[in-house]
Amino acid sequence: MTAAQRKWIDVAVIGAGPAGVAAACAARTAGAGRVVVFDRDAEPGGILQQCVHTGFGLHTFGEELTGPEYMHRYIERARRAGVEFEPGAAVFGMEKPESRGDRQSAAFWVSSARRGVERVEAGAVVLAMGCRERPAGALGLAGTRPSGVYTAGSAQRLLNMGGLLPGRRAAVMGTGDIGLIMARRMTLEGASIVGVFEIMPWVSGLRRNVAQCLDDFGIHYHLNSSVRELRGYPALEGAVVEKIGRDGKPIQGSEEFIPCDTLLLAVGLIPENELTRMAGIGINPATNGPVVNDLMQTSCECVFAAGNAVAVYDLADFVSREGERAGRNAAMYAMGRLAKGGRDIAVIPGENVRSASPQIITGTEDIALYLRVSSPIEGKCRLEVSEGLFSADLRCARPGEMNTARLKASDIASLPHYIHSVAVRVKEA
Repeated sequence: MTAAQRKWIDVAVIGAGPAGVAAACAARTAGAGRVVVFDRDAEPGGILQQCVHTGFGLHTFGEELTGPEYMHRYIERARRAGVEFEPGAAVFGMEKPESRGDRQSAAFWVSSARRGVERVEAGAVVLAMGCRERPAGALGLAGTRPSGVYTAGSAQRLLNMGGLLPGRRAAVMGTGDIGLIMARRMTLEGASIVGVFEIMPWVSGLRRNVAQCLDDFGIHYHLNSSVRELRGYPALEGAVVEKIGRDGKPIQGSEEFIPCDTLLLAVGLIPENELTRMAGIGINPATNGPVVNDLMQTSCECVFAAGNAVAVYDLADFVSREGERAGRNAAMYAMGRLAKGGRDIAVIPGENVRSASPQIITGTEDIALYLRVSSPIEGKCRLEVSEGLFSADLRCARPGEMNTARLKASDIASLPHYIHSVAVRVKEA
């Protein structure tokens, strides 16, 4: 089959979740002529299609919405703005951008049942592919490979979109937010949750989800605990769990067999970065997403990125906000009107900071700097960005919850020219 060549697109968005649709809206509003959103699913909405619980939209719309309701508002806004959607279109290849005069252009490959294989060229691209869950194969679990082991997200899709209850007696490995939400969801459908087991000495999800999904339903969670072995074949019959010591090693003799027919994995999310790597874009080892500046621009100047493809956010509202920033600046780049500050200042994670995004600030516009701490501080603490860019007192700081530092463009631009980096730190007050 000979690949078709699609006519020029001003801004192409890859991914129709909260970041992608928000980016497309912003690109059209900024003046981009043709904006097309490509997504492999049959309908736009991304992961929020299956998130039937509430908790979305408080920052964006000032009210509490379900995931589908939240996305419906953005999708309708995009359609009114003239955004084109290409559902069922899987982007499987990115080319390294080429220069066209004073700017770059991007090209990628798409496969769909309706149009076959195509090569698409665009003035700018927004990467908004979201993230993926760590599967069982990445965990090195001993024992058999029985049925009944699911990532929390796949179980959520089965139940909320397929109407299929994965099991009747479930254990949850990890305390990621989807796992906590699914513990509640399966309980509401009549399943029994035998326990939630977290290898770290703290919960990795939002505290509100611990309260609303576990505490309110009498579901017990066990810190410093992990699943060691799966038993049963061809179907899961139970799991061996063990205690973890302060040194991070299993405690001998602490093994306990827990009968269950289902194991949900909520052990972390990883930004989708295959297309990012294909384009030759630099990857941040702390987030596994692309290195971006405060315009959400990657190391390839015509490629922008947003949402969980950059770093895993805890709120969809933040994902949409950064999507809007990426889409607006991608449109400006495609039109040759992107203004950029005259310098690149690196953002360095300092004391008790695991990651920060964006990783480069230019002083072009006011920004929100999102960060996660390495270990929790359960009490008053202080967030600081060096060179006097920001400081604020926090009631607490937890790895599962993002903190935000709001930086003014004027403050960044006024830094002495010998300053090439700033540090972010969170310490006890």
